[in-house]
Amino acid sequence: MAGVAKIRGPLDSGVVLAFCGAPAESTVSLALDENTLARQAQQGDKTAFEELIRRYDQAVLRLATHLTGSLQDAQDIYQDAFLRAYRNLGTFRFDCSFYTWMYRIVTNLCLDHLRKNRFRMREVTTEVNGEAEERSVLDRIPDQRASGSPERAALSRELQLMINRALRKLSPKERMVFELKHYHGMRLQTVAAILHTTENTIKSTLFRATQKLRADLAPLR
Repeated sequence: MAGVAKIRGPLDSGVVLAFCGAPAESTVSLALDENTLARQAQQGDKTAFEELIRRYDQAVLRLATHLTGSLQDAQDIYQDAFLRAYRNLGTFRFDCSFYTWMYRIVTNLCLDHLRKNRFRMREVTTEVNGEAEERSVLDRIPDQRASGSPERAALSRELQLMINRALRKLSPKERMVFELKHYHGMRLQTVAAILHTTENTIKSTLFRATQKLRADLAPLR
């Protein structure tokens, strides 16, 4: 496969893959399943890989943004995730879905980021402008949920900020499991496959995370 020159995320005028070398001809149908696309991409079909990116780019960026709280960090993870997927595409053996494999790459990168930064929280900076920055990050990521009145939207933003602060107090693993289950609507079995563990372990982790969040958000009740 030719080298990847650059990937631009959805916030930069759409997803674009720039490949070195001559372009390969391809006729990718939106109806093709992801395993067919992955096989075509393994054979050097750049358009098939671009289609795989288009299917997951927003979900990957939203996951990274929720977990890092930083659009810049999220974009770095987004770039790294798809570059790793491209470079390691030949190692994908179809023993799980491409969806699971892709999310495994992203979650590993996010977990590494959370672990590295857990004890280096920028509390002083956050106290000064964290709320405005956090709003900016959330507002710049597309959200398909219907918006209500301006007052309700403002209240929803304030509530989301409080929830985000509570989420930051969870361990990286707890936060990841809660994010995948409640923000991305994944089944526990899928979360377990992505994180390479058992469903019972995920249930226990989710229970701990939920109990911690309930205790932290108790004043809201």
